[in-house]
Amino acid sequence: MTHHAQTDAYAAAGVSIEAGDKAVELMKGWVEKARRPEMVGGIGGFAGLFDASALKSYTRPLLASSADGVGTKVAIAQALDKHDTIGFDLVGMLVDDLVVCGAEPLFLTDYIATGRVVPERIAAIVKGIAEACVAAGCALIGGETAEHPGLLEPDEYDVAGSTTGVVEADRLLGPGRVRPGDAVIAMRSSGLHSNGYSLVRHVLLQQAGWSLDRHVDDLGRSLGEELLEPTMIYAKACLALAALPGAHAMSHVTGGGLAANLERVMPVELDATLARETWTPGPVFDLVRRVGDVPQPDLERTLNCGVGMVALVSPDDTEAALSLLAGHDVDAWVAGEVHADGSGRVSLTGQHPGW
Repeated sequence: MTHHAQTDAYAAAGVSIEAGDKAVELMKGWVEKARRPEMVGGIGGFAGLFDASALKSYTRPLLASSADGVGTKVAIAQALDKHDTIGFDLVGMLVDDLVVCGAEPLFLTDYIATGRVVPERIAAIVKGIAEACVAAGCALIGGETAEHPGLLEPDEYDVAGSTTGVVEADRLLGPGRVRPGDAVIAMRSSGLHSNGYSLVRHVLLQQAGWSLDRHVDDLGRSLGEELLEPTMIYAKACLALAALPGAHAMSHVTGGGLAANLERVMPVELDATLARETWTPGPVFDLVRRVGDVPQPDLERTLNCGVGMVALVSPDDTEAALSLLAGHDVDAWVAGEVHADGSGRVSLTGQHPGW
């Protein structure tokens, strides 16, 4: 009787234990798809368990960790009532921060906060997270769904997560490996990914007053479909790339844009120059630029402008790197070069074709 009294009182406050239980049941099938053999047990415990015995084969295993969310892109998913792709944005933001140092993502945990637990909606979010974990090669070993009535509106939610990976110490990628003459290999983004949505929503939805169901000829689809395009996950391709002797550093292009993120892995004594004429950003970037009259420097500091990941590779391995990335269905090209006598800066020159 006491249990029911507590549940009824909690329900009156806006929290449903039953809805939470049903959400767990619905998501279990998806979580099962995102297993690795090292995963111990299933979901439902207090902690996710991962067998670290494999690390014994490492000489000096370094654990890498990352935590992130997807920002205001969740507002687009909520407006369109489509929730099974936002997981790709979450996983992409997490695992691709690990792989830039050469770390293999091992497992991931997620956190979903919502005003009201709608089991089918939570299951759809977790479905996307699980499918993205499969694409990244990591296990979804646990998570948390929290109901926050009064803090979030009933149909509002936010997602965040953390991931852990491992890299052999002597294979750690980063500024210490970068050399003059290294090629800057750019990897095409699938779209906006999960950064700069506050700017994009301000320009297209608020200033221009466009609706998400508006068909945009330049995009070849509706605005909402374009804005919800999932983040490309580079993890498996970049891990294969990291195994090349000439792979020196990688940069995940997220908030701050291409130049600022590449500078994070540049040695202080070297510079890199990228030529804008080597690629044409997807039409959504030009759309934001033109419709919002956004100066290009502002655009490049906020959006990825068509490049979601960058690798610095020795000239000897450049062709092998491009071939390997093509084999992983990643569109990549040489966008520039590292040169000596610098100060750790990255500059973009010229102009994109058609801009």
